[in-house]
Amino acid sequence: MSAGRPNEVETLPKTQYTRSGDLHIAYQVVGEGPLDLVYVPGWVSHVELAWEEPTLARFLRRLASFSRLIMFDKRGTGLSDRVPNDKLPTLENRVDDLRAVMDAVGSEHAAVFGFSEGGNLGAFFAATYPERTKALALFGTFAKRIWSPDYPWAPKPEDREREYKTIEREWGELADVEHYVPSKAGD
Repeated sequence: MSAGRPNEVETLPKTQYTRSGDLHIAYQVVGEGPLDLVYVPGWVSHVELAWEEPTLARFLRRLASFSRLIMFDKRGTGLSDRVPNDKLPTLENRVDDLRAVMDAVGSEHAAVFGFSEGGNLGAFFAATYPERTKALALFGTFAKRIWSPDYPWAPKPEDREREYKTIEREWGELADVEHYVPSKAGD
């Protein structure tokens, strides 16, 4: 992969598919380092479009510079098969998807890097398959998403429900960008 200079043509990694149960899971493998590193994305991902966002592409290239980087779209996201709303995946389903991707690329054990919502999946995979987990790194993840007395900084259920409705209503628009990127609002 190139250094990502403007107007430079890059060869993108090939997107491949493996089966997990009845579904196809999209994945890519980049790099040839001595360590297998599985990148578990947050709730929105697309293995091909990730390379079009310069900051994310630069980050992924850095990971691939010292590892064999294994990326995938969880079921229902990106290029992986869709799931009906009444059959949204469980954490166990998604652990199976991660395992299926590792099996497809011949990875017996790997370091698992979970980002945001992917951190919960990474941690659960590590607990379920400790013999396949060489290391676990989490970034921007959380223990749970709903308020409780022992987790008072999370939104209360009614606030979370309002957030879900906003995301659904404004999907594809600026949906709460001022909250997450206040200096870039409207940019």
